[in-house]
Amino acid sequence: MSASLIYDLAPIGSIVVWSDGTPRPPECHRKKLAAWENRNSKGRLIRKQGKRGIGNANLSPDFTLHEGDFGGNGVITIRIHRTFSLDSSLTFKVIERPQLGHVRVFDRAGDNAELVHLAANRQAAEEWLARHGYPDAVLEEVTADEVAADHVEGRVAA
Repeated sequence: MSASLIYDLAPIGSIVVWSDGTPRPPECHRKKLAAWENRNSKGRLIRKQGKRGIGNANLSPDFTLHEGDFGGNGVITIRIHRTFSLDSSLTFKVIERPQLGHVRVFDRAGDNAELVHLAANRQAAEEWLARHGYPDAVLEEVTADEVAADHVEGRVAA
């Protein structure tokens, strides 16, 4: 699947894998393996941004995946986000979609909102929000209509 299809079809909260199509190098080739892992990984879709202008420059649409967190003792010190433009040469695949009843927690309302948590239900989302404190957070439940549209349009994750 191309980057533009991920942008058009994948719902926020989906787990997406990306690949450059090359085989994984052996573990003993650490530098080659690290470079390969940079071009072949997975993450949760947390944001889609449309075409926008900054000064005289126009930026093309893109999407952002949350690849992981680093830290210790319950404290996240570094978040790894990857942003892909729609003309990326990598291939993408949705391996998991948010399920019916899951609740997306966005940091703010609007087109540039970013998913900060995907909860199993509204109560879990509200509990998470009480602990993490996003004052402008917006909760959005995954609806039956959204899940049904994915199945009808043939977008069921493999």
